[in-house]
Amino acid sequence: MTVLKSVALFALAALAEIGGAWLVWQGIREDRGWLWVLGGMLALSAYGFVATLQPDAHFGRILAAYGGVFVAGSLAWAMVMDDFRPDRYDVIGAAVCLVGVALIMYAPRG
Repeated sequence: MTVLKSVALFALAALAEIGGAWLVWQGIREDRGWLWVLGGMLALSAYGFVATLQPDAHFGRILAAYGGVFVAGSLAWAMVMDDFRPDRYDVIGAAVCLVGVALIMYAPRG
């Protein structure tokens, strides 16, 4: 159950951070206005909160592992929201990152 909770929290954190950054991007780069930027800032703040809910108590481990989730999640977000099509190197790179997440977070420790 702990691994399932952790994976769900990583997914929620990715949604908040990637979505927040995308909203800021849309507000500034795509001239959608400051309400989009504000929404993005709120979502980015939510990311910071969600990360603290991880069962593991080590900040460095959580943040390092989340980096891999962010890589894969960013590509997935871009596919859905911006019609981006990753090439095989994007997919391989994201897979390597997710293997790294699994090793960092879920490898047995003595």
